[in-house]
Amino acid sequence: MCGIVGYVGLRDTLGIVVSGLHRLEYRGYDSAGIALCVPGKRQISVVKTPGKISDLETLIAAKLVSDADRTAPIGIGHTRWATHGLPNEANAHPHLSMNGEIAVVHNGIVENYAAIKQRLTQQGYKFSSDTDTEVIAHLIQECYQGDLRSAVATALKKLEGTYGIAVVSSRHPDTLVAARKGSPIAVGICEDETLVASDISAIVNYTKQVIFLDDGDLLTAKAGDVDITSSKNVPVTRPPTFVDWDVGQIEKGGYEHFMLKEIHEQPQAISYAIRGRLLPDEGTTKLSGMQMDPREMARIDRISIAACGTSFYAGMVGKYYFEDFASIPTEIEQAAEFRYRNPIIQRDTCMLAISQSGETADTLAAVREAKRKGSMVLGICNVVGSTIARESGRGVYLHAGPEIGVASTKAFTCQVAVLAMMAIAFGRTRRLSTSDGAEMVKAISRLPDIARRTLEQEDAIRRVAEKYADCEDFFYIGRGYMFPAALEGALKLKEISYIHAEGYHAAELKHGPIALLQKEVPVVATVADIAGKEKTLSNMQECRARSAPVIAIATEGDDSVNAVSEEVIRVPKCPDFLSPVPVVIAEQIFAYHMARLRGCPIDQPRNLAKSVTVE
Repeated sequence: MCGIVGYVGLRDTLGIVVSGLHRLEYRGYDSAGIALCVPGKRQISVVKTPGKISDLETLIAAKLVSDADRTAPIGIGHTRWATHGLPNEANAHPHLSMNGEIAVVHNGIVENYAAIKQRLTQQGYKFSSDTDTEVIAHLIQECYQGDLRSAVATALKKLEGTYGIAVVSSRHPDTLVAARKGSPIAVGICEDETLVASDISAIVNYTKQVIFLDDGDLLTAKAGDVDITSSKNVPVTRPPTFVDWDVGQIEKGGYEHFMLKEIHEQPQAISYAIRGRLLPDEGTTKLSGMQMDPREMARIDRISIAACGTSFYAGMVGKYYFEDFASIPTEIEQAAEFRYRNPIIQRDTCMLAISQSGETADTLAAVREAKRKGSMVLGICNVVGSTIARESGRGVYLHAGPEIGVASTKAFTCQVAVLAMMAIAFGRTRRLSTSDGAEMVKAISRLPDIARRTLEQEDAIRRVAEKYADCEDFFYIGRGYMFPAALEGALKLKEISYIHAEGYHAAELKHGPIALLQKEVPVVATVADIAGKEKTLSNMQECRARSAPVIAIATEGDDSVNAVSEEVIRVPKCPDFLSPVPVVIAEQIFAYHMARLRGCPIDQPRNLAKSVTVE
């Protein structure tokens, strides 16, 4: 996802916009730019470049030499991942109208841009980029009749696709206009200034009061004053949300990378996720955000889980939970497929939409389709006020704190913890006994310590990584609860180290993948001491018979893996249903050190964005 920052006020506009862009660097980008409006100056000052924000700052120092530019009362900035057009200066945002009086930054995709571009070209408009965004700037110029807000509103009606935009004009150097449809825009409320951004991390240093625009909203912002109208051009009031974390949580805190910091934050993050939600005396859990009493939970006879990426693998663990604890038939849906395959939604179906950011476009589309078909929807999100959280209306926040590294870590383990608590709550409305529920709740309460003890193995895991850092292919295998753990481990390795890694159910090896095994292809076997372990041990022996080295991730004290493994990574013993947590933490550490040894940009892996807000 690209990043947007905008500011209108009396302070250091340039500094605030550039600082905000730095806060958005973690989301991934390949070019950056800023635009400043100076009163009395018809042309907007624009500086943009491919590369990093540090490159932009060097260019700003060379190009913005006037005091007027540096004290402009209004400005916008952008970090871009290339979609339409190469990552070069021409395609970087902001984009200007042909007369140079309007500047636009945009997240999303304009699906009908080619038709609009052709029509505007025939009318004499000149295009200087290959982007879909530039048509927005020219379209606003075409619609402009003295009122910037009206021009933006009229132009947006002609667009098909998704957008989060911020617009400024040299004719209105005290006004910033923003809008959203499918791509988030947050508004920071201060006494004498207003900030907009695509992510609250760019805002939180200045205010804790944030308004999240809904789809179709149009914002007109001046210093300390905001006006919002809905898609029907009706004035609306959006209640502000209080952001309960501070800027210190989005700093590295002495760690070399955000990912490593977030791996080590997992004991605390899990503590926050389960705090106040465990009722051991009653053998159940209390998740107030679900807004469901036992009678309502007892009526649910089918669960559909929609998610993508790491959240999808957490959802796979959740499928086991709901079927094992609550005897509810559960499907795990790749969210991108959900609305296109005409899914069957019955009257008592409940959808769980899992997304760390709460902005994942495919998962949001699944939420909307499920609601159209009459399903109850519960969101499982980390970001307070995110679109999925708001549109679901009820669900559970992870409370894991901000996750800056592109590769998700603490979100996964907190998602697993939350899914376990939800399944126990549903199970207690069925045949899960008080005593069994109490044992499960007590086990969950020990999860932060299990995570802490797993982290103590980092040096041992690093030594294993040192032996295999030059390998270019890996297999990950597992059964039962270890199957989604194997998939997640393979994903982490490929995401940040660029090593080709595939995850398989261990039984699938003999159905094709085993043909690829050789001494240059290590196999990571997730073989915690749970049901099905013996068969995985046999699969490990088959791998060694093909000369593939085997790295076992096994329970401490379990010596059965020694004879069939070249290396053994130990994790704490815990109940079967919680075993994915220590195993995945060990996989995260392994992937991190593999990537570090290979010199990869761990927090910003190539071609990846933190939030996937386009389909």
